[in-house]
Amino acid sequence: MTAPDTDSHGGVRPAAPRRPGRRTQAPVVAVVALGGGIGATARYAVSLGWPTDTGGFPWATFWVNVTGCAVIGVFMVVITDMWAAHRLVRPFFGTGVLGGFTTFSTYAVDSRQLFATGHTRTGLAYLAATPLAALTAVGLAAWATRRVLKRRQP
Repeated sequence: MTAPDTDSHGGVRPAAPRRPGRRTQAPVVAVVALGGGIGATARYAVSLGWPTDTGGFPWATFWVNVTGCAVIGVFMVVITDMWAAHRLVRPFFGTGVLGGFTTFSTYAVDSRQLFATGHTRTGLAYLAATPLAALTAVGLAAWATRRVLKRRQP
């Protein structure tokens, strides 16, 4: 038997954490990419069906972000409080699908475009309303989901 590693003060050093290998990360990367493609395609479909006029409030992006955040609130409660999900469910649906569906980069571009075209009031309203509504949606959805789940327990 060998002696444990010690530091310069004679104390035992903890073992170095093992880094996950590429093979263990490949399935995670694959499901995130697949889910992201699905989510982004759904978001794009919404934007095609609900285009925004120049200078108009970007309702499609706003509601995509609010709805996506509400679904994230429900999903996180379900997979943490109720269901022992497979290790790839969270990266696929949470990071991939919902990450690809919600679009805070488009929110930033829309805001910049509103300001650049002189629609300052609309830009400010959009800039404030989106994070406020998205955070409210995730919080309310998580709260409501917990209440529903509590009622279902014997």
